[in-house]
Amino acid sequence: MRPVLLPIKQRVEAAGQTVEYILAGRGGPGVVLVNGAGGPVEGWYKVFGELAEERCIFAYNRAGIGGSGKPTAPQTAGHMVETLRAALASIGVPQPYVLVGHSLGGLVVNLFARLYPGEVAAAVMIEATTPEDVRILPQYEGALQRWLKTLGTRLAPPHPWAETEHVETTLSQLEAAPSFPAIPLHVVSGARYAMQWATPKPQSEARARHQRQLVGLSPFGKQVVANRSGHFPQFSEPELVRATINAAACDAMAHWTHGAA
Repeated sequence: MRPVLLPIKQRVEAAGQTVEYILAGRGGPGVVLVNGAGGPVEGWYKVFGELAEERCIFAYNRAGIGGSGKPTAPQTAGHMVETLRAALASIGVPQPYVLVGHSLGGLVVNLFARLYPGEVAAAVMIEATTPEDVRILPQYEGALQRWLKTLGTRLAPPHPWAETEHVETTLSQLEAAPSFPAIPLHVVSGARYAMQWATPKPQSEARARHQRQLVGLSPFGKQVVANRSGHFPQFSEPELVRATINAAACDAMAHWTHGAA
């Protein structure tokens, strides 16, 4: 694998929030990488450079991460969508976008596509969180999982406006939003559940079921199984993730051109 050099980080003021981002490449559709909870732009280091050889690629740190400012408001998906949209417009990332969401970032992508379908040509969900995950998976948590969650909260108490503290509001916003648009949708799902030894079987089965249901958001949905990956295919199978994003971008161009015609 070639040495990885991410672009120099820059900052922009968007919707009252200081947003740190990286940008490289030219041409559309612009690919927008949306991190999981707490994830920095460095999490894309295995895929960013080669994606930028094909088209414009944007990644950013959400409020409270890296050099981005602290949250200026509760970080619901609705607020995060407006901040991201303002940043993209200010920077000039070419529309229509291919939105790529990892983990909790999938909820942001999900809502963005519903609210602004005219700006989104395709979506890629990488081990994306679903509303069903939030509401059903905790029912199957084991004692060790509950203990680790409690310990983590005690050691690193979240900011009261952090995105993880407003997930229920995020789900309400998704429920109130229009239907997901009929656009190309690629769902990348890891076949190896994280901490399999500590994960109750009903929980892993429910998670796999929710991933399959995610594909049904769009009539053009398809699932890509990352057989050697858990929750971070962009680390363990970067070639697969890059290929999937590029395929989504190609599908997006064909779909967008056909729709325009």
